[in-house]
Amino acid sequence: MSTGPLLIIWHSRTGTSEQLAQAAHQAAGADSRLLRAEEVEPEDILAAGGYLFCCPENLASMSGEMKEMFDRCYYPVLGRIEGRPYATVIAAGSDGEGAQRQIDRIATGWRLKRVTDQWIVNTEAQEAEAILAPKTVEPEALDRARDLGTALAEGIAQGIF
Repeated sequence: MSTGPLLIIWHSRTGTSEQLAQAAHQAAGADSRLLRAEEVEPEDILAAGGYLFCCPENLASMSGEMKEMFDRCYYPVLGRIEGRPYATVIAAGSDGEGAQRQIDRIATGWRLKRVTDQWIVNTEAQEAEAILAPKTVEPEALDRARDLGTALAEGIAQGIF
């Protein structure tokens, strides 16, 4: 059973992941925490009852800032967070599967428990100009992010996960 609040860890270059993470956080309630990946320390992960990892896929991989967070925090928390719930939101121009697989492999090493289906938000940005441009997330996706934040926070609080 998880004991701490939901921790939403995000990184974004063009706004998609940030907007989705913020929507999930707003709906998850005051006890949840929202941290940019570069701010996360092992103590933050240890204090959380579950996790939402939200980042873009860049060149078929999770974003470098998210990878750096995992690199920095992986071993200090290894063996100390088994069984805690997690979910992911990947922002991608087309695929997103590479970033998704990387995070799932890390979560497997930490022995986390996926509690929702994978979610890849496809922005359909294919040309350099569109890929680099700031994004505005569709209202339906923001609603889904809010639902996800609510469900994760409630599941943790009630000991369902």
